[in-house]
Amino acid sequence: MAIKVLEIHHHGVRIGDSDRTLDDLRQFYTGVLGLESDSGRPDIPGIPGMWMNVGEVGQIHLIGGPSPSRLAQGPGKDPAGPHVALAVADIVAAKVELDRMGVSYWSLQGVTGPEAEQIFLTDPCGNMVELHQADKCRCRLKSRI
Repeated sequence: MAIKVLEIHHHGVRIGDSDRTLDDLRQFYTGVLGLESDSGRPDIPGIPGMWMNVGEVGQIHLIGGPSPSRLAQGPGKDPAGPHVALAVADIVAAKVELDRMGVSYWSLQGVTGPEAEQIFLTDPCGNMVELHQADKCRCRLKSRI
């Protein structure tokens, strides 16, 4: 049985250590695209950036800092790399199902919140996918209020 994905929550976009400032990026995403910055983004030491709200469900996470980040768990295992994040109803059940199917993944706990676990896997082309529990993130509007 496949994992039950509820919705897309964010797209992680790498901004690296560019010569552009976060203010330049904020101006583009707010002034050009009309998005609003999520003022509740937690401080993640060594990983500057911002989360831009997209409607009631979804965000664009602009992720800065050196690559690989301090959170990297080895080659190809850097949560600060480009990725798409999908919400699941039950992260524990998702891990059980991934284990049953023999799908390799790795996990981070407590980076974006004390109870938030993120699991990461790659598709057959090497694209990183994050899974997290729907009620443990700020991607939905009701979680940001």
